[in-house]
Amino acid sequence: MTNDAVHRVEIAANQHRLRVIHGGITLADTWRGLTLMETGEPVVFYFPREDVNMSRFERSDHTTRCPYKGVATHFHLLTEEEGKVENAAWSYEAPLGAAARVKGYVAFYPSLVDRIDQTS
Repeated sequence: MTNDAVHRVEIAANQHRLRVIHGGITLADTWRGLTLMETGEPVVFYFPREDVNMSRFERSDHTTRCPYKGVATHFHLLTEEEGKVENAAWSYEAPLGAAARVKGYVAFYPSLVDRIDQTS
């Protein structure tokens, strides 16, 4: 949790199977995911990098900065059908304080992949 009394970042182990599917291909599949809940933001699922098919991703020059989580490195999704889906995923290489647990994890923009599933 952050020290800011108004803004909260909470991370919990996700007890469900999480998968990311795009173009009929499973890009990520884990039972070891994390759920990040942040004030004013939708819930985000984070996948351990070992459970992501990183051969389908290319590091982007694009970064974003969150005052609570740090600098996010982005990745392009490489597909056979669509070509490059720009900045479809991100990762915090050196997350700040409350976000430290997501180091080594990857998250995906739901609008840029076909599905992010959470099942039992």
